[in-house]
Amino acid sequence: MTKYNLMKKVHNLLTFGFDSQPRRFISWFIISLICLNVLAVILGSVDTIGRDYHDLLFGFEIFSVAVFSLEYILRVWSCTVEPKYSHPFTGRIRFAVSPLALTDLLAILPFYLPFLIHVDLRFLRTLRLLRLFRLGHLKRFNETSRMILNVLRERREALIISFAIILLLIIFTSSLMYFVENPAQPEVFKNIPDSMWWAVMTMTTVGYGDIYPITALGKLLTSIISILGLATFALPTAILSAGLLEEFQNKKEIHEHICPTCGQEIPKT
Repeated sequence: MTKYNLMKKVHNLLTFGFDSQPRRFISWFIISLICLNVLAVILGSVDTIGRDYHDLLFGFEIFSVAVFSLEYILRVWSCTVEPKYSHPFTGRIRFAVSPLALTDLLAILPFYLPFLIHVDLRFLRTLRLLRLFRLGHLKRFNETSRMILNVLRERREALIISFAIILLLIIFTSSLMYFVENPAQPEVFKNIPDSMWWAVMTMTTVGYGDIYPITALGKLLTSIISILGLATFALPTAILSAGLLEEFQNKKEIHEHICPTCGQEIPKT
């Protein structure tokens, strides 16, 4: 087997896919390892578990980093089989700075950083959660992400307008509530920026309860603003939902006019 054929085989095996038994096994192994790493980070944040199972969690971390490091090295080594990364040096540099390769690097970098520089270990443990983004290698995930980005691009004007309406409503309602409630409780509604916190919590119906009106007019305004908030914050959701439905419909129509055998477009009758 030539070096190029070996690189091509390694590249195909490390590309997430489920069309063959070896690729299916490697893909599920990496996916499972990523999910277990996220679970280990979550469980390790519990003091009793982190203390009692420290050796087990650390051993699993070493094993995971070894696997991810080997995978990253093999990806960089074999990336030159792709035409856009064909140059043995600059091609690998371009691959290394691509979003997915940077995600791979960030998945293993937190383990090696303490050996190079002094850094907060708690921050590094949090960075390990970035391994979850490696699932972006999945083809279906990429296709869905592209669909969402297309919708955001096509509906950007409507989304900008809807968010502008939300911002204006927050400014208006917080200013109004400040002038209504400040005389009654100046220590709570100190200024308009503080009132904005109340406006956001009220319009999103979160209602933490740390800031609330006590005057009759303030309570009436809060009731009206809560209803307005529900309707206003539903605008971006409705725009995105309509865009996604349209995108799915377009994709369905395209697939219906493609021959599953030859891949050619079926003439419309």
